[in-house]
Amino acid sequence: MKRIVAPGLLLLSINAYAHEWQESPEITQLFQEAGISGTFVLYDPINQRLIGHDHARATTPFVPASTFKVPHTLIGLTVEAVDGVHEVLPYGGEPQPFDVWERDMGLREAIELSNVPIYQALARRIGKEPMQTALRELDYGNAEMGEHVDDFWLVGPLEISAIEQAYFLLELAQGTLPAPDWAQQATRDIILLEHDESWALYGKTGWENAPDPGIGWWVGWAQEGDTLYPFALNLDIKEAGDAAKRVELGKASLEILGLPAQQ
Repeated sequence: MKRIVAPGLLLLSINAYAHEWQESPEITQLFQEAGISGTFVLYDPINQRLIGHDHARATTPFVPASTFKVPHTLIGLTVEAVDGVHEVLPYGGEPQPFDVWERDMGLREAIELSNVPIYQALARRIGKEPMQTALRELDYGNAEMGEHVDDFWLVGPLEISAIEQAYFLLELAQGTLPAPDWAQQATRDIILLEHDESWALYGKTGWENAPDPGIGWWVGWAQEGDTLYPFALNLDIKEAGDAAKRVELGKASLEILGLPAQQ
């Protein structure tokens, strides 16, 4: 497929989000060959459309799991629950499913390791009412957090669809969310995965119910020059080996759409 690029940063209002869907047979084939049930969606700002695999699933909300660490970071910085992404937070001292989670660390390292207890500590610092207010102001998914401030993104009631993820990330990438510019920039900085002078890839994985079966996510955006391509993928993780397919299928889908997934 021809690469979809154009000069200039394309700024869009959330009110303009009602775009045509184009199914990609090539991306559908990727999922079928991998034996994976899931969806991939990318917003193409040049043609102002959504393109991907399985529109019905792309509109279906799921628990965001650790992809919520992206807005979570933004909220924590905005309400000054932490001084910055390097401030060390305590993990709490309890045994964790992954050894790398069993130490105190700042948000920059915690988001790279997807450290759940660190972000639970951040949620408790933020507090229930400020968190609920922020979810509504950010218009993140259904914006529901229920009664517990430290697990609503892991077990519900918070849910978001792949298309909603892509639109949220577009606004973060543009810096047009209702949050301070510096907080949006700091959040972008800690999810930057790869880059060179003219290209960058941002992303965050998620895994509901890890390390057991659940919904797996990979969300982010590719940037060529000043043009932004937000994307979101989710899939059914039935066994541990399926987790690696989140990024594998996501990068392969980006490449099909003419966007480099790695340098």
